[in-house]
Amino acid sequence: MASSPYMIGVDIGTTSTKAVLFEENGTIVAQGGADYPLYTPTPAIAEQDAEDIFKAVVESVKQATSKAGIKPDEILFVSFSSAMHSILPVDEHGKPLMRAMTWADNRSAEWTEALKTEMNGHEIYLRTGTPIHPMSPLTKIMWLTRDQPELFKQTHKFISMKEYVFYKLFSEYVIDHSMASATGMMNLEKLDWDEEALHVAGITPDHLSRLVPTTHLLKKGLNPEHAKEMGIADTTPFVIGASDGVLSNLGVNAIDPGVVAVTIGTSGAIRTVVDKPVTDPKGRFFCYALTEDAWVIGGPVNNGGVIFRWIRDEFAASEVETAKRLGIDPYEVLTRVAENVPPGSEGLLFHPYMTGERAPLWNPNARGSFFGLTLHHKKEHMIRAALEGVLFNLYTVMLAIEEKIGRPQKIQATGGFARSELWRQMMADIFDQDVIIPESIESSCLGAAVLGLYALGRIDSLSAVSGMIGSTHRHQPDPNSVRIYRELLPIFIRISRKFEEEYADIAAFQNKTMQK
Repeated sequence: MASSPYMIGVDIGTTSTKAVLFEENGTIVAQGGADYPLYTPTPAIAEQDAEDIFKAVVESVKQATSKAGIKPDEILFVSFSSAMHSILPVDEHGKPLMRAMTWADNRSAEWTEALKTEMNGHEIYLRTGTPIHPMSPLTKIMWLTRDQPELFKQTHKFISMKEYVFYKLFSEYVIDHSMASATGMMNLEKLDWDEEALHVAGITPDHLSRLVPTTHLLKKGLNPEHAKEMGIADTTPFVIGASDGVLSNLGVNAIDPGVVAVTIGTSGAIRTVVDKPVTDPKGRFFCYALTEDAWVIGGPVNNGGVIFRWIRDEFAASEVETAKRLGIDPYEVLTRVAENVPPGSEGLLFHPYMTGERAPLWNPNARGSFFGLTLHHKKEHMIRAALEGVLFNLYTVMLAIEEKIGRPQKIQATGGFARSELWRQMMADIFDQDVIIPESIESSCLGAAVLGLYALGRIDSLSAVSGMIGSTHRHQPDPNSVRIYRELLPIFIRISRKFEEEYADIAAFQNKTMQK
């Protein structure tokens, strides 16, 4: 094993892969990254090219090791984080039969509804922890086995993007408990594939990879050519790691009871750690594995920073021009505009369901809307209401989690939104909680690295991460703002519940119109 304390955490994301080379104490030495397209030829399709992602992994690690200027045998290990819910059918030679379906792919919507209403879907959720939704690999495989029979005949394995990367590197099909717990097909108590879920999907265990713990090490068989290209030794241990969500919790030190992690990037999520699998009788949150005695419950939302970007692109041409003249970020100008509006946007509410919604609605047909518009409201009200709406929606997910864990002790918040002081303070006010922003910006990569240290026995507990992060901002709730938001939140929640039929009807109309 290498004598120098360097470690690499890799995070395979929806549109990019990042590799961060750390010292053993968590200090970042060098980083690498590569982007790739998300293919969306229709509103229902969201795909990635498997080879694009594999090349991005190799390139990202290569950049990190090259920038660091270290020798190939100075790497302790490489450990992985990955986005969840992708499905890629491959043939007996490991060749992809199509592009990978990502979490955002919606082609299995009809089978999702059938699973909910006709096939005991809720009972499957209670055992497997993945809400019944088109994001779920279970529903994607239902679509593939039933609607793509010729492709199914050729399929040897259904795998995720991380499994494809490990197959390319080690010629072995393995899936960790964390990624498997996000498929809707792994029994959380048994840590094995769920018989009923596989029966509903129309597959057998042979169609899936071998289940292993998140601490599983691959020490032999690394493809020498790929190792050389990455700048590492072909004897370097690889830790299979976990999913990006649970590792983000680890990477921001949100692993103790009562500590909640909130992330807002393009999308968003809210998560906390419990010591055994827990599912929700109402099906509102997920339960994914970190280790055998650490499980992450929470909810992902589709609509995070993507809403702010839509505001910028569609409403803010003049503000973008102002930002160019001043040489600052357009989002900073928009934030300044929103600061001129009082909390609650003077009674204007925004439901941010521009891309359907996962938690808490689990409704791909949900659509965005402004509610309460009057002639008094201006563009700045709409900007602020949109930012508030994203947080209102996340808070409703928090309410479901609170029913299981009680009121949180503190919130660790990360993601692009954390660059905005206004948005950070809004979170403190809407959640009525202190909000802490950790220094660690690549939380999933750090989480992967810490899990790797644990897997190799170099730390005794995952809580060692507490010495690797600091805090850059702390916000306390403002009592006057809290009072306003508490008055508006029930209205926000009631509207989304009452619009279920209208969401379905308008989505059907939109789909019909767009297909012409």
